[in-house]
Amino acid sequence: MTKCNGVLDPPSRKWISVLPPLSVLLVRPGIYIVLAVHVSGVGCSTSVMGPVTRRPVLVRAAAAAPTKKADQAAKRARQNEKRRMYHKSKKSEISTRMKKVFVALDGLKKRTDLSEDDIKPIESLIAEAFSIIDKAAKVGTLHANKAGHQKSRLSRAKRTLLIQNGLYTPSA
Repeated sequence: MTKCNGVLDPPSRKWISVLPPLSVLLVRPGIYIVLAVHVSGVGCSTSVMGPVTRRPVLVRAAAAAPTKKADQAAKRARQNEKRRMYHKSKKSEISTRMKKVFVALDGLKKRTDLSEDDIKPIESLIAEAFSIIDKAAKVGTLHANKAGHQKSRLSRAKRTLLIQNGLYTPSA
């Protein structure tokens, strides 16, 4: 049996119910026409009980609630915060690796008898720092020019130590 005993009032968004033999049609917001309703096992048919100058507008009894899209500004804020934290961690890792290299180089500056074997651990630290700097530049965390500048600082510090201890002589 089909239910035909009510109508949804759009302005107030309230359900107006009428007893089973009658139903209500919306002509204009706030103006309704009472109709006789004949309910059968298959469906509903209506007939107007009074004179109407206009053709009545049929209203669906059950309307699906519109789905709301996610707020784009909130989504952008979430994405930006996630990216900011990722980039911040990468920059922190770069500065930590660079500091390790500079601290190790400062420890070797105090020594007077340096050999090639003493430089090997420094070279591995520099290689790790270079790898992290290059990955950050590739992803976009660092600008390519800044990555080059940081790599140059590390290389220059190592080269200065080698020149001071006589392990490297620049050509020209």
